[in-house]
Amino acid sequence: MGLKEKVYQEYQNLVLEKIKTLQDTIADLTLDAQNDAKGSAGDKHETALSMMHLEQEKLNQKVKEALEQKAILDSIDISKKYVVVSLGSLVYTHSLPFFISQALPKIKIEGKEIIALSPQSPLGRQLIGKKVNDEVHFNTATYKILDIE
Repeated sequence: MGLKEKVYQEYQNLVLEKIKTLQDTIADLTLDAQNDAKGSAGDKHETALSMMHLEQEKLNQKVKEALEQKAILDSIDISKKYVVVSLGSLVYTHSLPFFISQALPKIKIEGKEIIALSPQSPLGRQLIGKKVNDEVHFNTATYKILDIE
């Protein structure tokens, strides 16, 4: 398995774990609300239930966002070799490799730190369409593209 496949798999696992954790938290809140409803009454009870409901709504929104991230990752053909930077590219620069997919946390694989960028991010927009040996200037840094997978 090449580096690009390992990066892709690590990000898939990361998003799946995030979804599972959020869903478990929602289930716990639902159970707490049901248990609380059995033994409480009055204004404090109503306030607590309202707070739990608001928290569930926030968590449901985060699950929706994570499912959207997963859908984008699922749409990537990891076996494709790219000539220009596109969604699904692993872009090697003189400083850091970038995985063009979604804005996700930095990971470390085979001793290399990998940064996942959304194509809509400022740096991602500059990289899209570039080829090997092209340079991108972002903030105070210059990134020269050495290879694209």
